[in-house]
Amino acid sequence: MNAHAAPPYLRLGVNIDHVATIRNARGGKFPDPIRAAQMAVEAGADGITAHLREDRRHISDEDIDRLAAGVGGKPLNLEMAATEEMLAIALRHKPHAVCLVPERREERTTEGGLDAAGGHNHLAPFVRQLQAAKIRVSLFIEALPVQFQAAKSLGANVVEIHTGAYCEAHAHEDFAARDRILERIKKGATEAARLGLEVHAGHGLTFDTVKPIAAISQIVELNIGHFLVGEAIFIGLDVSIRRMRQLMDQGRSEVRPA
Repeated sequence: MNAHAAPPYLRLGVNIDHVATIRNARGGKFPDPIRAAQMAVEAGADGITAHLREDRRHISDEDIDRLAAGVGGKPLNLEMAATEEMLAIALRHKPHAVCLVPERREERTTEGGLDAAGGHNHLAPFVRQLQAAKIRVSLFIEALPVQFQAAKSLGANVVEIHTGAYCEAHAHEDFAARDRILERIKKGATEAARLGLEVHAGHGLTFDTVKPIAAISQIVELNIGHFLVGEAIFIGLDVSIRRMRQLMDQGRSEVRPA
């Protein structure tokens, strides 16, 4: 960072998956995740994230059809596994970005980051074809040097650092572990930026955990969903997102210009 330069604006991507989870619990059309996306944009979201899973447990193909048409002029970040089926869907819709994530049918949510190093040969053609279609490619990975090096080797545009373990340690009041993991995320973000990768972060972030992540100057985007949808039950989606945006800005303000 240049001397006295302010840190870059921290974007907020709102993940609407779990609005669809609630809808699917009963069937029908309500609540509508596209309406949630529209509300998120009105509340200050810089983009919309949606994960189309192989088993369609929340977001559906129809949802992606509708989201791909655009919501308030904000970009769509499509999370997906590296499968031929998902690649075909991405190439048909051409979202602004695709984030490649690990996926197992038995998991309740994404558990840990993608093994970009171990899966290099499998991932390479997916990255290549997505980028040929002018889709930005992100890899959802742990803050480990070997994974950043693999992301760089694969030619990914972006890495999204998995913050789940950090948030879990905080939730269990294991503050020593939380602080160790936070330090690893800070070092990882610095290394990723040094390699020329754009740095995002997400998974499990809450009002209580977002500010230290927002204060990492190399991170330029956070993707947050489940917590915001949960809070919406109590305070409304608009208020939930605006509060998260406020806390992100407070955390960002604690970055000291280099």
